[in-house]
Amino acid sequence: QLLERIHRVSDPIQSFTMKADMSPSVGGIHGGQVTDYPTITGFVFFLRPDNIRVVGLDPVIHSTAFDMVSSGNDFHVYIPIKSQFIEGQNDAPATSKNKLENLRPSAFLTALLINPPDPNSAITFVEDDTSETKAVYILMVIDHNGDRYFPVRNIYFDRYTLQINRQKTFDTEGEIVSETRYSNWSNHNGLPFPSTIDIQRPKDGYEVVLQVTDLKINAGDITSAKFILNQPPGSQLRKLQ
Repeated sequence: QLLERIHRVSDPIQSFTMKADMSPSVGGIHGGQVTDYPTITGFVFFLRPDNIRVVGLDPVIHSTAFDMVSSGNDFHVYIPIKSQFIEGQNDAPATSKNKLENLRPSAFLTALLINPPDPNSAITFVEDDTSETKAVYILMVIDHNGDRYFPVRNIYFDRYTLQINRQKTFDTEGEIVSETRYSNWSNHNGLPFPSTIDIQRPKDGYEVVLQVTDLKINAGDITSAKFILNQPPGSQLRKLQ
């Protein structure tokens, strides 16, 4: 029943265009000092299987603050105020001292889509985590490499409504890569989607909260051309290894 719920949420979505208020913060997400930044207007475009583009507007003059694109394993980011164009692979290490420069479009892709486990490789377990203060089902997704097994994701469901309210992803060492919380689900074109999405990336040192203000699912107006981002003339190229 839990897997059926994930399929119902994920499978019908082939594309979407989202407008959202983005509230970023950096610092010790799980403890320590946190610095909040002004809320900006953002746009997210998605096309299956793995094309995503995220554009943020400057909160004062409403020009482009950043433009990020990922298709497959590679990503490109343009930061106009620095005249900087960054490219690399999605698994490139986050090394910038400015934590917001470690934003990757793949982080949004991981958080916004709650994909079903791979039936060919994943092993799933369900934990009923119910007490006097909470009622949660946790779907634990395990993968393996030979004889070595490791956690991939935990997906949390409200025990009574089966609404998905949280998703954790892990690296092969079991450390949390992302933790996303979902709330205020509503229907868009007959499909459920959360209106509040809180993306935490503890290893990268930042958090972004999205408050969805407009969403169009499967409108049919997004093509692969939307996910081409070329280096602007005169900008400085920075390649991440």
